[in-house]
Amino acid sequence: MSTEPSDRVRSFAAAPGICLIVQPIHAAGLVQLRAAGLEIRAATGLAPAILAREAAECVAVVTRNGGFPAEAVLAAPRLRVIGVHGTGTDPVAVREATRAGIAVVNTPGANARSVAEHAIGLIFALAKAIPQADRAMREGDHDFRYGSRLVELAGLTLGVVGFGAIGQATGRLAAALGMRVLAYGPTRPDSDFEALGAGRAASLKDLLARADVISLHLPLTAQTRTLIGRDELSRMKPGAFLINTARGALVDEDALAEALAAGTIAGAGLDVVSGDALAHDHPLHRERRVILTPHVAASTEAALIRAAERVAGQVIDVLAGYRPPNLVNPEVWDRRRRGEHEAGVSA
Repeated sequence: MSTEPSDRVRSFAAAPGICLIVQPIHAAGLVQLRAAGLEIRAATGLAPAILAREAAECVAVVTRNGGFPAEAVLAAPRLRVIGVHGTGTDPVAVREATRAGIAVVNTPGANARSVAEHAIGLIFALAKAIPQADRAMREGDHDFRYGSRLVELAGLTLGVVGFGAIGQATGRLAAALGMRVLAYGPTRPDSDFEALGAGRAASLKDLLARADVISLHLPLTAQTRTLIGRDELSRMKPGAFLINTARGALVDEDALAEALAAGTIAGAGLDVVSGDALAHDHPLHRERRVILTPHVAASTEAALIRAAERVAGQVIDVLAGYRPPNLVNPEVWDRRRRGEHEAGVSA
């Protein structure tokens, strides 16, 4: 059987179905899905009951950080594939999907460059006190420069926690600025570190003690939840910055607020927070040494196009019977292949 994209579309176009778009994706991805014969429907909300009702007749779902809960998986007997626009699959009921024989795909690396650029942007903003300097200028404080701690990045050490596609992209940008790169990624091969000229930290504790800037690039799992807590913050240098463009729950936000108030570390740049949003009365909102952005690191036009096209292409792959390149639960595919083989033998 041919594996040309045009053949995949033709073979699937004869059996169209409904694809639920849980959260908006770039039009480029919708064009692909429609070209394959899929009817596109947009979810009207993220509540599990809403998704369960609206996915009931769907053969495919595309979601972003809103995920797709177990309740919705169980309510969709025709569902064959859940596409994740991005890397993290923690808000998707992967276990229930796997039990139901539903393939889950994601798009690792599609937003790597954009997220890495945002991480570097947060580092610049902290090191140069850009938000504070802007405020001072608008308020007529022309003596701001005399009382501010401004930092030159060249020669400092960036500690990268999680050395996948985004962590490596961040490391490359930092190295181009003249920063030393120290990374912690126990499952990564030595070649990843050698390619960047990065040092390999023996442990997270080792990295925390040596880095001037720490940037988090890990998925959220039971093991990584609140990975950075009071003890970890106490191990950082007093002048260090913490950057998080990955998952908000990697950081104990109460402990971070305490560390900043006490001067344990110098600042933090957060593009993500635990939960949907940081409570309005949380002390991090009042902390001038924190820069908060609303999960926009992966939202550049280029990244959105890449992610939308890659997730759409893989949804079409699965529905057309082709193994997608980024299959989160390969056991589903193995079961499908065994089932087809057994059916062929019995026939």
